[in-house]
Amino acid sequence: MTSHTYDAIIIGGGHNGLINAAYLARAGKKVIVLERRPIVGGAAVTEEIFPGFRFTEFSYVVSLLRPEIIRELELPKHGLKILPLPSTFTPMENGDYIAAWDDHDKTRREIYRHSPKDADAYDDYARLMVRMAMAVKPLLSLIPPDLASLSPRDLVGLLKTGLYAASLSEKDLYAVAKLVTQSSGDLLDDWFETDALKGTKSASGIIGTFLGPRSPGTAYVLLHHYMGEIDGAFRAWGFAKNGSGGVTASIASAARALGVEIRTDAPVKQVIVKNGRAVGVALENGDEFHASVVVSAADPKRTFLQFVEPKYFPDEFITQIRNFRVRGSSGKLNLALSELPNFTALPGEGELHRGAVSISPSIDYIERAFDDAKYGQVSRRPYIDIIIPSMIDPEMAPPGQHVMSCFVQYVPYDVEGGWDESKKEAFAENVIATLEQYAPNIRRAIIGKQIITPVDIERIAGITGGNIFHGELLLHQLFFLRPAPQWADFRTPLPGYYLAASGAHPGGGIMGAAGKLSAQEILKDGLR
Repeated sequence: MTSHTYDAIIIGGGHNGLINAAYLARAGKKVIVLERRPIVGGAAVTEEIFPGFRFTEFSYVVSLLRPEIIRELELPKHGLKILPLPSTFTPMENGDYIAAWDDHDKTRREIYRHSPKDADAYDDYARLMVRMAMAVKPLLSLIPPDLASLSPRDLVGLLKTGLYAASLSEKDLYAVAKLVTQSSGDLLDDWFETDALKGTKSASGIIGTFLGPRSPGTAYVLLHHYMGEIDGAFRAWGFAKNGSGGVTASIASAARALGVEIRTDAPVKQVIVKNGRAVGVALENGDEFHASVVVSAADPKRTFLQFVEPKYFPDEFITQIRNFRVRGSSGKLNLALSELPNFTALPGEGELHRGAVSISPSIDYIERAFDDAKYGQVSRRPYIDIIIPSMIDPEMAPPGQHVMSCFVQYVPYDVEGGWDESKKEAFAENVIATLEQYAPNIRRAIIGKQIITPVDIERIAGITGGNIFHGELLLHQLFFLRPAPQWADFRTPLPGYYLAASGAHPGGGIMGAAGKLSAQEILKDGLR
């Protein structure tokens, strides 16, 4: 057994853990990141699953990564390159399609082709969503206060929150209140009549949640994704050069340049507690690392129920963490293809293959997919969000061949009868059969497939329940309630132990805000 001493130990080498480490090192601290897998990245990794075919296994698009993090850590200098996705193409059940392009006028003309009314409403809807995104965006950088505390820190936090609310116009304040409580379906029904347009937009409201588009609260999830930003442009999504692993590789490179030590194949067994304070960690191989603070970038359940004995936390806190909803509902089907899918609605190779393809012909279609999941079944006709990374970054596949990423809902963690290979194959078949309705050549084009369920996400990426956000973005799990009341400021009931993960404020996606904000609070507490 060996022992090592640092200023800070970070458990988990996902993007939040690496960002947290980089900011602490930037402040002159001696930091080590301990990652259980052979590679860093968490759920943002790129791996060669079949010879020559490189897959972004879990996360696959980028836009929520905060611009200030990109700038302050100089990530482009360390290899970060985000390639914009120029379009979203939705094939329809009647053989037609609807598409949104990176050209505003072209998109408006496309919508007009289906509904002049919707084309007229499109600009006003877009302005509303940008206004709401701008209104909510400041919350991403606020430290949630404890509403019941009279400490100076929390009183200042309450004042900042109050000033934020006071800065909104009366119209915007009511609009935000309505948006965070209504369903994405109801929101879109207020604006549009074209089924495929509403279906595609509503899908952003169900990502990473065990909810349907008619469920209250999904309008906020839609807004959360609407805050995607590339170079200051809202609602801009992109694919990172070398996939999601390229994002974390750039962050890891920046962290190392700042002096961070990163160890892989280093699974943490437990946090070492002495005199009521976290003072280090013990690895599964017996090695020990000691530090002034320990930071967990793992999900809240692993952070508080696995790494630390419950006796170090209040009973009420343990109950809150056990009740924190982390039900996985998403799966991935990663395909190696001998040829591009040929969509009957728009045949041949074209712009659509360089953007996203959304199988979301209507809100009712997605709601029916959710109905299957509610009763422990994989959706027979699922919502599928598709990109073809090799069309954006040719190095992802051999010449003339392609990789295709299919993000799928709903794929419940607790599938009836439990997951086995036959159920995984049935899930894959549902996806392929659905795709075949729109691109009949897809089955013959498949030369390899990787099937990922929430159970696989839990096993491989170490995320409890396989929930890609470390916890659903529900109204009672946001801001000062994430992950638990009184403990939303990245501190925990155990002194010296901090949370810096997607299960903390402001939530999931390749955003990095939790990693940065946690580092700021650790430094405020006077890390020695």
